[in-house]
Amino acid sequence: MRALVISGGGSKGAFAGGVAQFLIEEAKHSYRLFVGTSTGSLLISHLALNKIDKIKDIYSSVDQDSIFSSCPFVIRRKHGLEIIAINHWNVLKNFMKGHKTFGESENLRQLIRSSITIEEFNALKNSSKDVVITVSNLSLNQVEYKSINDCTYDEYCDWIWISSNYTPFMSLVRKNGCEYADGGLGSLVPIEEAIKRGATEVDVVVLHTEVNYLNRMPSRNPFELITTIFSFMLDRIENQNVRIGKLVASQHDAIINFYYTPSVLTTNSLIFNKERMTLWWKKGYLYAKNKNVESMPIDPDVQE
Repeated sequence: MRALVISGGGSKGAFAGGVAQFLIEEAKHSYRLFVGTSTGSLLISHLALNKIDKIKDIYSSVDQDSIFSSCPFVIRRKHGLEIIAINHWNVLKNFMKGHKTFGESENLRQLIRSSITIEEFNALKNSSKDVVITVSNLSLNQVEYKSINDCTYDEYCDWIWISSNYTPFMSLVRKNGCEYADGGLGSLVPIEEAIKRGATEVDVVVLHTEVNYLNRMPSRNPFELITTIFSFMLDRIENQNVRIGKLVASQHDAIINFYYTPSVLTTNSLIFNKERMTLWWKKGYLYAKNKNVESMPIDPDVQE
């Protein structure tokens, strides 16, 4: 069984979408299992339905207002660089309302529900494919994997939303008596889960460079410091997930094909820029094409 795993990575998910488009449409890979974390969870439903153009349009049109109902930061450009700073008024309003996070992402929840219809959910649930969402249960201190086969429509949309909530900048959700947050806080690259569910070959899109090319500039404000700390933590989680995935694959004689970003796309994946994400989608497609060019079957009609 072949599986597609897509890691977390915020706005960088556009790159993963381009990679997946090539693998499905051009390389003709047939996946029976899709496992996603955070932005990966936003992609995999449409990929499983083969509605690639629909999810591409979504990733090419979203902006900050599409995600945040209360955005906790402002973006300024200085000397050609994007600088983020705390939106003190929005953060204060959030705390006055009794929320536990700097910002809220109710708009993302509505976007998910409008982009995945009940008919699409039923079609996917009745198919032979399994779609699995990664979430972090903060109350029980564990990672949970939610299969579409075990969910109602409302539950499924909520799990996708929860998986994508990068706390403390986005909503903290209380569900089934527990507090849940971004799946990437526990399993950023869920290779192990795909193999445990029977995958013998796994295509993995990791929204990070394989080798560290990043030397961060000093933090200019408390908000940048917090995002830097979280980025560091997620990088460590990613490296651990990949190492464990390789170990489990060797134990089960499974094959893993990695697709890393060839360059640093952004230092802040919470910034959603339409033009940039459109470009990243194209880059992902071309990267996967170049990586697979030698293994692609040759059409006899174009041979000399």
